[in-house]
Amino acid sequence: MGWKMDIIERDIYALICSSDGIKAKEIAKKLNKDRKLVNHYLYASPYMHELCCRDEAYNWHGYIRQARPHRGLEDFCGYYSTVKEFLALSEEEWFEMLKQGCRQIGRNLNDTRGLFHSFKDSAQVMRALFDDLEEVSYGDWEIVFELRIKKSRAIRIYADVLVITERYVFSLEFKMNDKIEEEEVAQAAKYSAYQEVLFGPEYDVIPVLVLTRADDLYRYVQLKGSTAEIPVCAGNMLFNVFDEYLGFLN
Repeated sequence: MGWKMDIIERDIYALICSSDGIKAKEIAKKLNKDRKLVNHYLYASPYMHELCCRDEAYNWHGYIRQARPHRGLEDFCGYYSTVKEFLALSEEEWFEMLKQGCRQIGRNLNDTRGLFHSFKDSAQVMRALFDDLEEVSYGDWEIVFELRIKKSRAIRIYADVLVITERYVFSLEFKMNDKIEEEEVAQAAKYSAYQEVLFGPEYDVIPVLVLTRADDLYRYVQLKGSTAEIPVCAGNMLFNVFDEYLGFLN
């Protein structure tokens, strides 16, 4: 699935998206690479073609900045804000903003299979999580609902919910289920490598499967055909995933 980036390509993309505009010759100098090689990547890479642009002064810019706040991220999701701003909204205010944002990015809002209930389920879990984190300074963390980057056949980056802290991106896949299913575990991890490209080398992406109908569940599950494991938890145990990486209880 998607375009496999090599190291040079990732480095070029990260330089573009962490700058306020950078020329090809500056990229080549910073990376100690040949200018022709850099130009090849700039004009041939799907990431550069779809998620970056060049202005009239030949400066390259990323549509999504690799720094907090991640300017541009709001153009590719149903809802984006700081956690503080999210918690200040009523459920209905947030839901209306989410629906409006989904329409703007072309997200299908067919509710036949309970889509709206799943949206509200995920928001309730997130509010409960931040209640559990009441002594943590999370107000300027960023939160994203319904990330949908679908720029071409090569670029597909989705997430139900992202929570962006100082050094971690928690990518949360929500399922209205009470048991662990192999295909849902795989789905939770499917886009994490592409999210790592999107957010750059300063962040670790943590994929998590959240089962909203489970209770007191928290374990690591191995991905099929891999030695890698991802956390799977009930909504009421999501705090433990964050604590594992951020160390609130230490």
